[in-house]
Amino acid sequence: MKRLAVVASLVAMLMLPSLAMAKADLTIATDAPPKSMNPHAYSSDANYSYMSNFFDGLLQRPGADGKLAPALATEWERIDGLTWKFKLRKGVKFHNGNAFNADDVKFTFERMKDPKYSRFLNMGNAIASIETPDEYTVIFKTVKPVPWFAETMAQMFIVDKESSIGREDGDYNTKPIGTGAYVFDEWVKGSYIRMHANPDYWEGAPKYKTVEIRPIVEEATRFAALAGKQVDLVNGVPITLYDRISKMPAIETISRPARRCIFLQVSNKPGTPFADLRVRQALAHAINEDEIIAKVMHGHAKKSAQIPDAPTIGYDESIKRYEYDPAKAKKLLAEAGYPEGFEITLAGPNDRYTNDAKICEAIAKYLAKVGLKPSLDVKPKSIFFDETSEFKHPFYLIGWFDGSYDFGRTAEKNLHTWDKEKGMGAYNGAVYSNPEIDKLIIESSSILDHAEREKALQKINRMAMEDVAFIPLHYQQDMYAVVKDKGIKFTPRPDRWIVLKEIQ
Repeated sequence: MKRLAVVASLVAMLMLPSLAMAKADLTIATDAPPKSMNPHAYSSDANYSYMSNFFDGLLQRPGADGKLAPALATEWERIDGLTWKFKLRKGVKFHNGNAFNADDVKFTFERMKDPKYSRFLNMGNAIASIETPDEYTVIFKTVKPVPWFAETMAQMFIVDKESSIGREDGDYNTKPIGTGAYVFDEWVKGSYIRMHANPDYWEGAPKYKTVEIRPIVEEATRFAALAGKQVDLVNGVPITLYDRISKMPAIETISRPARRCIFLQVSNKPGTPFADLRVRQALAHAINEDEIIAKVMHGHAKKSAQIPDAPTIGYDESIKRYEYDPAKAKKLLAEAGYPEGFEITLAGPNDRYTNDAKICEAIAKYLAKVGLKPSLDVKPKSIFFDETSEFKHPFYLIGWFDGSYDFGRTAEKNLHTWDKEKGMGAYNGAVYSNPEIDKLIIESSSILDHAEREKALQKINRMAMEDVAFIPLHYQQDMYAVVKDKGIKFTPRPDRWIVLKEIQ
């Protein structure tokens, strides 16, 4: 009775905003708020999701399959190892009425080099020059070969040059002006974001005329909003409540395997126990992933044997995971010179991935069972990610999916030896290093033939798994709930973005 009373009171609170304004045609609850309305301020999934409604990229990945498709660019080609050419769509306008052209594209990517406006510095600094031979042609030359350059264009949203120059930072960061399917109306931080359909959108006006998105971080409150029909669609359905919600007659639950792999990043730094391959193998054999999926993830995850998922170039179905075998783990530790184990710290976030802290707790117990002496260092993502970038943790839990669908990008950022000057290994916080793998990563970036490059990436993937550079755990599952009587046709995307123009 107490739980029902709490839910009822939450429903009542959620109803209050609706008394002050007309209800939107579509109301959505999400599990994370936007950090900024500057499309280049953050590279989080949550921010991409919001920005995808106000802005367009040169390319897009519509629908359930995530295949690359035209957007603000209608054609694109890789001229040579360093050169990319894009032909732009004519007749597109920004929400303020300004015409879209090549100058806007050039301005956008040049602004990505400025840390005042951008956290996409890697992309900005990867570009050596941008030519605009006419209003609707853009030619990029990169500093080094970037095979996945076009594949990232769905995440690089284009801003209006004319209105952005000289605009106050506060206004630029809170009131987006793009070419997207929806026009920004209002953002009340911690409460809602309201928008209306762009009647002149180049793909045609979307179905829902007015939309309100409510970021509701607390799981019980999201559930209350759904139970009280204060929202029409929820993303981030709590796994502990999924079975209960799926039995609600007025609610349809939708789930799909997520592209994100949850895994352990492992160092091989000389002078540490991790330098011995047998130790890394022992760690992999010590973990009972079947039990984690059953008890921690409540069945809502799929075991992984590698970091990339099947749609990603470089995925290799022949790779097998290190199966749970605590006896073998103990034997390997003894062979490596640690029959009595050693002290080991597992770091990780406690507010980023589904049940991340609980996963870390389970892993620590498994490590203890094979004779190791584990301790946990889990903390909020705002602290944890800064620490990984400062190389403070040789062994930690992390999640990753590649928006470019290219393992070459994954390998360059997560697997290559850290090299600030070359921009390699930016997310290799455990400081794993393998010169042979580094060499193959560099060589693969210059291969233009798609089939040949895929084989090269698969080889890198296999070598990384054989050397236990990572310990894959599972692919998450994305879960949603939709109110049935609204006629909403919603298909989850591989990237987990809520792209409103795709909802019918």
